[in-house]
Amino acid sequence: MGKAARRKADKPPKIKPAPYVGRPFQGLPDEAQWVALREIVPSATSPVTVEVDGTSHDLTFATVLPMSWPAMKRDNGDIYIGVQSVVASGDVSRDLAEIVRAAVQLDDGQPLEQAPKATADSPRLQDLVTSTSLDLTVHDGFDFWVEGQHLDEGGKASMERANEAVAPTVRMADVPSAYWVRIGERTYVRWILDVDENKATDALARLHAAGESTLGDGRLLGAFRAYGLLVPVWEVPADTEAGDHGAAMKQLADRFTAAYENDEPLTTEERRARNGVVSRQITLR
Repeated sequence: MGKAARRKADKPPKIKPAPYVGRPFQGLPDEAQWVALREIVPSATSPVTVEVDGTSHDLTFATVLPMSWPAMKRDNGDIYIGVQSVVASGDVSRDLAEIVRAAVQLDDGQPLEQAPKATADSPRLQDLVTSTSLDLTVHDGFDFWVEGQHLDEGGKASMERANEAVAPTVRMADVPSAYWVRIGERTYVRWILDVDENKATDALARLHAAGESTLGDGRLLGAFRAYGLLVPVWEVPADTEAGDHGAAMKQLADRFTAAYENDEPLTTEERRARNGVVSRQITLR
């Protein structure tokens, strides 16, 4: 074998980066809640069961952990995964799966301070998660960090800063993928639509053109995109609470379903309304 051939044989195989996936949580149970945990809700947790290398593990997925750790293992062995931790690949599902695989190897009381890098060969959450639902519990702050756990001064300071930044958020009872949130002196409802984005936009346009896109006294401001799903936003009266919009939210959901199932071409007025909805979109990535 010549020198050039030997050099080529000794060269390690090139690691392929994780491919971009625009809708990374598709195929997981309660896709909209995964998007909420990742992008919409400031503080929430959910129990999740995963299987790693043939072994089942009960974990807690959380929005944010102390010091923005990707994961931590408490002194009692409980494992937490930070879903909003910074990740770098084009597929959040692979990023989180790698964090899960690293977290189950942690010693008791140890944080995962840096997330491992996902590649094209990494598994996805869809390959690991065995739970059949994602049951979010929304919290007023991050006190769940310290339940049965000692935090040092740095951790306490991190929790205090995080608590100060939490916007009051409530999951709507009648339409669980909708969230009421108060930001400063204004109040909004965000609804995560776990259906085809283009058809969802058409349905919103039909409602808007017909004057049926309101949420009670709330007006449709527009929509943003989050991990392949459309999230329309309504501004509602500032002094109202989440429970005040339950009936109106259910009625709006029924109207949206009917509009979504309408396969007729959009009318001229509906196309004009669609352009308005699209022009007010922003993308959360």
